[in-house]
Amino acid sequence: MAVRVDLIISLDGFATTTDQTPENPFGPDWSRLVAAYVATRTFRERVLKDTSGQGATGLDDEYAKDYFTNIGAEIMGAGMFGLHNFPDDPDWKGWWGDEPPFHCPVFVLTHTPRPSIEMAGGTTFHFLAADPVDALQRAEKAANGKDVRIGGGPTMVRAYLKAGLVDRIHVAIAPILLGRGIRLWDELRGLEAGYTTKTETAESGTVHLTFQR
Repeated sequence: MAVRVDLIISLDGFATTTDQTPENPFGPDWSRLVAAYVATRTFRERVLKDTSGQGATGLDDEYAKDYFTNIGAEIMGAGMFGLHNFPDDPDWKGWWGDEPPFHCPVFVLTHTPRPSIEMAGGTTFHFLAADPVDALQRAEKAANGKDVRIGGGPTMVRAYLKAGLVDRIHVAIAPILLGRGIRLWDELRGLEAGYTTKTETAESGTVHLTFQR
């Protein structure tokens, strides 16, 4: 069992975008940030349920496959689930559709616990008012020997990195500049100590950076 992070950031280190509007809740910058990932065959199959066989099959797709491999539980922040956008809607079930792509227990860290939501395909969202260590203990038990992914957003990922709780970090660096947002690497000076690092560049220009304990 390993604790993992898989995240997409811009060249200038931002993992979030700031150009959202009510009409476009993700904003055009988000599509630029995740363009290479969304173009992969694996994303189309696992997230969009597209079985046509279309989509990129190069290095980006290899990392997309790995994203879904051997995950037994996921931890995410309330923002990644979407609670910040619909805090008072008891029927809100997140951004991820009726059959989310996680297929495992997902622990959502929030100051306002609510009942668990069981979704199609094996995903159950559990809402915890817990610190990162306690949440990780819950997730490790639920993962039953498989990996636990710290899904995001970047502020929560940084908390786990600062606490030294992450065994493997994969960061896909998209060849774009955002100029603002929340940076992944702030306050993480010397993070590389204790890890071996590897970089690979995909056909899309995305640089895949991996830290392995």
